[in-house]
Amino acid sequence: MSTRCTCGRGCKTFGECMRRKGIRVGWCKSLVGLDRTDEKAKNTELALYASARKQGIQPAMTKTPQIRYALDQSDKQGRAWNAGNPLAGVEL
Repeated sequence: MSTRCTCGRGCKTFGECMRRKGIRVGWCKSLVGLDRTDEKAKNTELALYASARKQGIQPAMTKTPQIRYALDQSDKQGRAWNAGNPLAGVEL
């Protein structure tokens, strides 16, 4: 048995031992699809969208630039922005 093996199966290398143990690293780039960076970004974006919707604001999309635009328009106009009907509530 190698001194590098800690799983008790006599692995020849440290890497082999870690693979047998099934050790995985999350939240970083990985060839086996364990990258959580995109998931975190999507969750942050959806949380921002949910916050806007709770304020009565309707962004055009769930993407951050459109959400920020809707928030800015709401601040400028003093009313909840609706991307589907941007003139709603405006006196002409």
